[in-house]
Amino acid sequence: MMSFSEFLKDLSIIVASSTAIYGIGSWRREYVGKKRAELAEEVLCLFYEARDAVQHIRNPFSYSNEGSSRKAAENETTEQKEAYDRAYVLFERFNTHIELFNKMHSMRYRFMAQFGAEAGKPFDDFRRILNKMQVSAQALAREWAKRYYHFKTEEQEAYHFNFIKKQENIFWEGLPEEDTIKPEVERCIENIEKICRPIIDNRSVFASVRKIDFLRKLYGKFANKANSADAKKPRG
Repeated sequence: MMSFSEFLKDLSIIVASSTAIYGIGSWRREYVGKKRAELAEEVLCLFYEARDAVQHIRNPFSYSNEGSSRKAAENETTEQKEAYDRAYVLFERFNTHIELFNKMHSMRYRFMAQFGAEAGKPFDDFRRILNKMQVSAQALAREWAKRYYHFKTEEQEAYHFNFIKKQENIFWEGLPEEDTIKPEVERCIENIEKICRPIIDNRSVFASVRKIDFLRKLYGKFANKANSADAKKPRG
């Protein structure tokens, strides 16, 4: 019949084995979870940086030399050059953030691989916003140059200025009720936060460590009891 000390020894071996198995599985889960959390944190930071970059690009205040890096055509009039340079400010500012935008777009594929194809939607939405801003700059360069034109009808003139107003609400950051870009950017931030925030906040590293420590202490407790029982066993 198995003695109590032998039973404790066998139990301690089982606990030790369980601890090792659990530790390996827990380490793997912890490692994968940590990598996912790090990716989510990096992507979220990129979106926050991109939001600030868009705000800088759309700032309605500019320096006198902004837009001057554009190479003017030989046949441009003074009015055209002024309009084209003014619109080119957006492209100059955009280029100062091009590395950020490229990195953000390249992260899209890793993010989708980890969190599913639907997780790529905030990236696509943000890219569409950037494209919309650049299209507005191209349109305004053309339309601003027409402000000295004489329109044949009042309807044509009204359409012209309404179109300019619509594009300027994209090109520049303006009043909340008129700004069409800022709400779209904020929706992108909200959508990426819905994906990233739970992953970042719910890291299981410390919980796993606590569970492993608990099993180690349990093993130590049974091992000590087994050793104590052996010490008390009569020697024959």
